[in-house]
Amino acid sequence: MANLEDVQRRALAELASAADSEQLEAWRQKYLGRRGELTLYMRSIGGLPAEERPAAGEAGNNLRRLLEQSFAERQESVRQMELARSLQAEAIDVTLPGRRPVVGSIHPITETLRRIRDVFAQLGFEVFRSREVETDLYNFELLNMPPHHPARDMWDTFYISENVVLRTHTSPGQIHAMRAYCPEPIRVILPGKCYRYEQVTARHESEFHQVEGLAVGHNITLADLKGTMTAFAKQMFGQERTMRFRGGYFPFTEPSVEVDMDCALCHGKGCRVCKNTGWVEIAGAGMVHPNVLRNGGYDPVAFSGFAFGMGVERVAMLLHGIEDIRSFFTNDLRFLRQFGQLL
Repeated sequence: MANLEDVQRRALAELASAADSEQLEAWRQKYLGRRGELTLYMRSIGGLPAEERPAAGEAGNNLRRLLEQSFAERQESVRQMELARSLQAEAIDVTLPGRRPVVGSIHPITETLRRIRDVFAQLGFEVFRSREVETDLYNFELLNMPPHHPARDMWDTFYISENVVLRTHTSPGQIHAMRAYCPEPIRVILPGKCYRYEQVTARHESEFHQVEGLAVGHNITLADLKGTMTAFAKQMFGQERTMRFRGGYFPFTEPSVEVDMDCALCHGKGCRVCKNTGWVEIAGAGMVHPNVLRNGGYDPVAFSGFAFGMGVERVAMLLHGIEDIRSFFTNDLRFLRQFGQLL
């Protein structure tokens, strides 16, 4: 016990004189470490007579608690002193602003979708969300393509089951929108992903985005469709754009048109993007087929409407002069850094 009192006296004196973290660690190893004096004392208790062991063990544990508490208090005091010395020596100006965190940017497809939405919002269209997994009924049949209709060959469809598909276009949303709003007139756009089993090339992907547009009301004509598409193109690509409407075919519109715009990159002179024609197709469109109106719940005698569909990647490529659609999906930071601050 006299030896234990000597350990306590020396330990507390040396702890009080420890001036930095290294001296504190050396003190801890000397007294509380695996080979420290107090640890060796506790191990030696087993050699004492049985009647002396409880008192010796209690005294050892009391000293350990005292030394551990004193060490923690001195450690915090030394930490504060070291911090003060460090601040004084390094002269840190704590009033300087911190480093601004680096964040990502909006993906060009998302940014293009927002621009398209904003343009059509000015024309009175609202966004209508539709599902990406569709039934054959909505994806084909209600759009005037019954089973074995040859027009189905225009889409290379991913079938989940016999009657469930990944939607090949956003057009099924037309039926959902009409049935949700009928019998009221509507003007909606339906943005979202589509899926087709296609060979991936510089101009085709198996996963891509479309924006469908639909307007249904009284006395809507092809002139309304042409005015809407012209207004969109001029708002999106510049007031100097020139439009061209060619006859086309879609099972769910009649008549159908292909909407072309003079190439914004070469200004109609001919380049790789427009295949040297001076024109680029930006949408397929037409007047809603009476059968589709009827399937949506509208009387085709009292109501008429137009619909259009455009590829978002195509619009983004024209806006930014991008020649390979695959660039949008490869997660190449060298490409994405062109559109904002990225890591």
